Amino acid sequence: MPGTELPHSPTRPLPGAGRTAVVTGASSGIGAATAARLAAEGFDVVVAARRMDRLTELAESVGGRALPLDVTDPSSVAAFADALDRVDVLVNNAGGAFDANRVEAADLDSWARTYEVNVLGTVRLTKALLPALRASGAGDVLFVSSTAALASYEGGASYTSAKHGVHTLAETLRLELNGEPVRVLEIAPGMVRTEEFSLNRLGSADKADAVYRGVREPLVADDVADCIAWAVTRPHHVNIDLMVVRPLAQASTYKVARE
Repeated sequence: MPGTELPHSPTRPLPGAGRTAVVTGASSGIGAATAARLAAEGFDVVVAARRMDRLTELAESVGGRALPLDVTDPSSVAAFADALDRVDVLVNNAGGAFDANRVEAADLDSWARTYEVNVLGTVRLTKALLPALRASGAGDVLFVSSTAALASYEGGASYTSAKHGVHTLAETLRLELNGEPVRVLEIAPGMVRTEEFSLNRLGSADKADAVYRGVREPLVADDVADCIAWAVTRPHHVNIDLMVVRPLAQASTYKVARE
């Protein structure tokens, strides 16, 4: 129609224009896809992870900035925070699962690693960047949790325990920041096929492939990035407390249609 402006038309600014978004765990998967999507929405994107070779390539491709970050290392987090002039959006995406053992066969080192990366690392970085998020006047802290944050399953105790921790962290922080200009958002993806998640957890390509075998169109990283971008570009009085997103083939943790 004449006079109708497209969302990203030249006469209408991009939703992220003038805002800086930090994305952790950005060297692959959901983090990399989110960085690319937020850059397309006009954000100045800072990508963070340990693997600088991948980060540098990503930053060059999206016009962003790459900074090294190990969320399990307090000195790394402090140096990262000091290197930032502004933060409007923090996407806490760094995390992972590292075993599929039953409780009776629990590897406590794996439990400690899972909790350190998913929970303590997330707390550590959120705490470090909260002053900047407050100072922005309209900050967003977004947690990428999982449907494992909402339901348990056999062989998943180390991961589900950690993601339950992330979920309650988001809920608690939202209560504590009530009345302040900082939103707390959570995206909880179900089955997402990425190049590394199941491989890191199960240790072999065959086992990783079996997770998705016969599933018609599991989610991919771009699907979750789309949800994240939508959530952080809503008007700031609109808070997406929790968004659960699964592929159509997955009705619950236990019910997945396979062909």
